[in-house]
Amino acid sequence: MRHTLPIAPQFYVTAPQPCPYLEGRMERKLFTSLQGEHAEKLNNSLSKQGFRRSQNVLYRPSCADCSACLSARIDVSAFTASKSQRRIMKRNATLERRATSPWASEEQYDLFRTYLDDRHAEGGMADMDVFEFAAMIEETPIKSRVVEYTDAGSNDLVAACLTDVLEDGLSMVYSFYHPDRARNSLGTHIILDHIEIAREAGLPYVYLGYWVQGSDKMGYKGKFSGLEVYHGGAWQKMNAPEEFTSDAHPLSNDPIAEQVANISLPDTMVSGT
Repeated sequence: MRHTLPIAPQFYVTAPQPCPYLEGRMERKLFTSLQGEHAEKLNNSLSKQGFRRSQNVLYRPSCADCSACLSARIDVSAFTASKSQRRIMKRNATLERRATSPWASEEQYDLFRTYLDDRHAEGGMADMDVFEFAAMIEETPIKSRVVEYTDAGSNDLVAACLTDVLEDGLSMVYSFYHPDRARNSLGTHIILDHIEIAREAGLPYVYLGYWVQGSDKMGYKGKFSGLEVYHGGAWQKMNAPEEFTSDAHPLSNDPIAEQVANISLPDTMVSGT
């Protein structure tokens, strides 16, 4: 009888570095490689457990003494647009949406650079060149799309979002837009439109990335009805943001070994045959 080694993914931990969301705190990530014939299944499984994709890596916050970063998603069936969100949709009614294959263009990169220089000039992505941008867009082992939004009058690209298509929803990997259109609230519009795309496709969730209590950069995500956060090993409805504290505590997170042991993997990746 022939035996093969298990194909379960290996998990690693990054070295601590300054947190980009909460001043004075250190961040650490748990991550694994996303590759091979089972990449799609692994991405679907770990996305349901709070992981996010960046190119061919899946990661989740695993800070030593803080649990403020919570994976967030919108339950499409429970979402109802607020008055201000309906106004945003009306203001952007002239935008045209186009979903393309994950292939980077010069127009996308120009918009990306304009967005970063205005909104995140001091962030970790501020020095990304055109080749790194292309890698972010194109290096995907799963089903991904670039959703572009163009002005119907000028045909100018004003917003875009790299989006993964999961078995239970859409995952907004990274979005960027023209900062000169502040009145249009394009960041909010992209989320609202993805909710509509998911509804049309019969997908139950839109994954937004991380919501961080106490971070102005992430506070806007708490304004969407139907919001859920992954907390304590399960998805929970967010009825009020203040219910989730960002206070640091040495017992906030389980040890790394326990976190890895509690990760649920697809059956095809648990053992070899």
